[in-house]
Amino acid sequence: MTRISLFMMLLAAAALYAFWRGDRESRLAATVCLGAVVLTQLLIQPVSHRFASVESGVVVVDLATFVGFTAIAIASTRFWPLWIAGLQLTTLIGHVLKAIDWSLLPRAYAAATVFWSYPILLILVIGAWRAHRRRRDTGYPTA
Repeated sequence: MTRISLFMMLLAAAALYAFWRGDRESRLAATVCLGAVVLTQLLIQPVSHRFASVESGVVVVDLATFVGFTAIAIASTRFWPLWIAGLQLTTLIGHVLKAIDWSLLPRAYAAATVFWSYPILLILVIGAWRAHRRRRDTGYPTA
């Protein structure tokens, strides 16, 4: 199983859980994640050139993803959306590092821009789980 297949399975599981058990914020964050992955796959350079230079299409997607996560965090009364926005900001810093130092190895650049996707999914699942637990314990819908 490749890294991409593993990530896609984790993404699908996290998004399904967020839509099934999560609140409005969880569902919005899952939608942002799904959209970001689809757009990244459409805009990323071919494998032979991938991460050799700044991935401008991916930068735009990552910036839009950061804006989406930040908007969710600003509107939320919960803390977890702020964490995913912060981790997405860290991803953007990976692009800045490549723009500053073109000699940055493609593997290092790829790792810097991909690594934080996994903790973002984990935090999304935890946020959805906590929303479900809050709804169950209080009897009030969390939207």
